[in-house]
Amino acid sequence: MENVLVLCDDLWHPAEVIEKGLASWCDSPYGFDIVKAAKDILTPARLARYRLVVCCKSNNVIASNTAPWFEPGVTEVGPEEFKAYIEAGGGFLAVHSGLAYTEDRCPDYVQLVGAAFRGHPPRCEVRLQARTVHPILDGVPDFCVRDEHYRMEMIAADAEVFLESRSENGGTQPAGYTRTLGKGRLCALTPGHTLDVWENEHFRRLFSNAAAWCMGK
Repeated sequence: MENVLVLCDDLWHPAEVIEKGLASWCDSPYGFDIVKAAKDILTPARLARYRLVVCCKSNNVIASNTAPWFEPGVTEVGPEEFKAYIEAGGGFLAVHSGLAYTEDRCPDYVQLVGAAFRGHPPRCEVRLQARTVHPILDGVPDFCVRDEHYRMEMIAADAEVFLESRSENGGTQPAGYTRTLGKGRLCALTPGHTLDVWENEHFRRLFSNAAAWCMGK
């Protein structure tokens, strides 16, 4: 079983959702090493132990400490280090709060993931549907979840959107896209606010496929 690094826990997205969601995946081909206080734990050497990093964390140290996670001169692994990791062949999967970044708070991370967060309407029914054929969608039908419907502005010209999300108040938004950076791969998925979403069988398949794609499988 291959271990995957999972970064989570911020003010609006407690780690418990991710932990319980991943713990319920009895048939997962991966082991999950969960890190919350990434500022004080993650180093380039530790990062290099993994073929895949899953980021479910916005720019807070932890849920109870809303100071920025990325702090020049303090944080050892920031957007530039993540970029170098991906370009060297690593995989990076940003899920939900791992995409809740804006240019004013963390422009380097926005450039890394290739999209900027523009808010969301109140939690609602969100329909996820394929925009194009992609290996990450193998075995994943169009499906609905009750979730935060993220509005995302695509920044990177090379981003390839394969999944769209639709809701009554949120319109149509990019919900899944990929980028290739150097020798590595990046994928972004916007669903994932609630435990119900993480326990949804179609989201599980989507996540597993995305993880495999990021690792070049």
